[in-house]
Amino acid sequence: MAEQRSGMTTDLWTYRTAGTRGADLVGFSVEATDGGIGKVDEASDEVGRSSIVVDTGPWIFGKKVLLPAGIIDRVDLDTETVFVNRTKDEIKNAPEFDEVTGMRDDDYHSRLGGYYGGI
Repeated sequence: MAEQRSGMTTDLWTYRTAGTRGADLVGFSVEATDGGIGKVDEASDEVGRSSIVVDTGPWIFGKKVLLPAGIIDRVDLDTETVFVNRTKDEIKNAPEFDEVTGMRDDDYHSRLGGYYGGI
């Protein structure tokens, strides 16, 4: 699954920012291009499936969303903030995350990859 964004092709499920893979991002704030969306609840370094789960709090009625690692634009370790290159609406309209099977569900990963790879 490759992502085409701003003329740059990257693997959607791989961290593309130096120092992010292996970093403990749990508890970091998450900023979309147009504002805050919540805090990192879980992070995965699994090869080909790296991602973060964001607890959106009251923003979208307490839902959690799974974000592929490839949409992380940068991480500021000093302010403990993860910046993603998507808008709040793009994240809000993503396929719904199932907290029980979402990180392991191949079908869900395919749908999410198609969604984020297509916008």
